[in-house]
Amino acid sequence: MEIVLKNSKSNYLEIFSLLDLDNLYETFKRFSSIKEPLEAKIFAVNESISSHQLLKLKNQFDKINICSLSIYSNNRDTIISGKFLKIDSAYKKEQKIKNQLLLFNSKKKDDILHKGTVRSGERISSNGNLCIIGDVNPGAIVSAKKNIYVWGKLLGIAFAGKSGNKNASIASLYLNPLQLRIADVIAIGPKDKPKNCYPEIAVIDKQTIIIKPHLIENKN
Repeated sequence: MEIVLKNSKSNYLEIFSLLDLDNLYETFKRFSSIKEPLEAKIFAVNESISSHQLLKLKNQFDKINICSLSIYSNNRDTIISGKFLKIDSAYKKEQKIKNQLLLFNSKKKDDILHKGTVRSGERISSNGNLCIIGDVNPGAIVSAKKNIYVWGKLLGIAFAGKSGNKNASIASLYLNPLQLRIADVIAIGPKDKPKNCYPEIAVIDKQTIIIKPHLIENKN
């Protein structure tokens, strides 16, 4: 089963596989802080999903801000289960479902440049580097498989190296986040405001996130 989550602006798009319907809490916990409305699409190819299983899944969706939920499947039992729960359900042939998933995957950009403030409740995710020209407010979450660069104030939550890359980094002109995470290493932001007037960068050093001046070398 593949699930696609996106917002109306299409600047947040995540596709993930759900293999275990018995352990949904950990899967959906990371979406609980998103305040903006999200659309959820479930793609089930050759899968028979019972109404009981779908109800457990729907209950998790009800805990996050989902404005629409739909199911696409080539299995008639799954479609019947969805309609029984009053979920918008459509029967589609296997190849059409796979083509639709390929289309979503093609929209996932490797590197993202975002211009403007990332406000509380908003979330931006990149499959490569993420560069933000603006502030990341408290309550906002930004994440990237590679590095994060904030040309402004980083006050929210930042997660770099989300694919497990421990060489990733998080840099900002004003680094005062609620939380930093690089790969599987997490650090709570400092209570005191930064006193420095230069950019800083967070990296992993000996399984600990450290913050140091972000110095740009002059090669001339």
